[in-house]
Amino acid sequence: MAQPPDTINETFLREVDENLRRDQLADFGKKYGNWIIAGLIVFLAAAGGWIWWQHHQVDRSEKQVEELAQIYTDIGAGKVTSAPRRLDALAESGKKGVRASALFTRAALAIQQNDLKLALSTYKEIAGDGSLPQPYRDAALIRQTALEFDSVKPDEVIKRLEPLAKPGNPWFSSAGEMTAMALIKQGKKQEAGRLFAAIAKDKTVPDQSRARAVQIAGSLGVDAGPVPAAPNP
Repeated sequence: MAQPPDTINETFLREVDENLRRDQLADFGKKYGNWIIAGLIVFLAAAGGWIWWQHHQVDRSEKQVEELAQIYTDIGAGKVTSAPRRLDALAESGKKGVRASALFTRAALAIQQNDLKLALSTYKEIAGDGSLPQPYRDAALIRQTALEFDSVKPDEVIKRLEPLAKPGNPWFSSAGEMTAMALIKQGKKQEAGRLFAAIAKDKTVPDQSRARAVQIAGSLGVDAGPVPAAPNP
C-alpha cells in the first residue's frame, strides 16, 4: 500500500534532518590528520594577516605562532598526548588570533576524544568573547549550535542564528539550514521552504548545499528552481 504524501514528507524530512546534522558535524572530523590540518589552516587564514603582523612585531608572538604550527604538525602525525596542555597554555595568550586558534583546535580535539561537553563549552567561550575577531565568534556560534541542535528549543536556534541566516552572509548556508530545520520543528514548513529556496538561489553558497536546498524546498511545496549543475571536474 502506498504511503500518504504527508507520511512520505515526514520520513523525507527526518532523513534530511539527520543528513544535515551529519554534514555539519562531519566538518569536525572523526580522524586526526589531514582534516584537522586543513580545517585549522582555514581558521588561521581568516585572521592570518593579523597573526603574521604580530609575528613580525613581538618576539613572544613569534614563538607562540611557531608553537601553534608545531602543534598542528604533531596532530597531523598523530602525536596528540601533549596537545591539550600546550593548547590550553596558548589559549591564555594575549594575542587574539593565537588565542582563538588555540581554542578552536582544543574544541576539535575534544570532539575527537568524545568530550562533547568540553567542546561545547569551548565554542561557547569563543562565541561569547567580545574581544575576539567576529569571524571566529561566528564560526564558533555555528559549531556550538550544530552540537546542541537537538537539545535546545527551535526558537532559541532561530534567534541565535538570525544575524547569520541572511543572504550574502558567509555563514548563510549553515545558519540558514539549521534555522529552516528549526522552523520545520515549529510546524512552519512554508516559511522553512522559502528559506531553503533563498539558499538555493544564493550563488555564493556551495553547489552541494544549493542542490540539497532545492530538493528540500520542493518537498515543502516551494519551487526553488532547477538543481544547480555539478561543477566540471
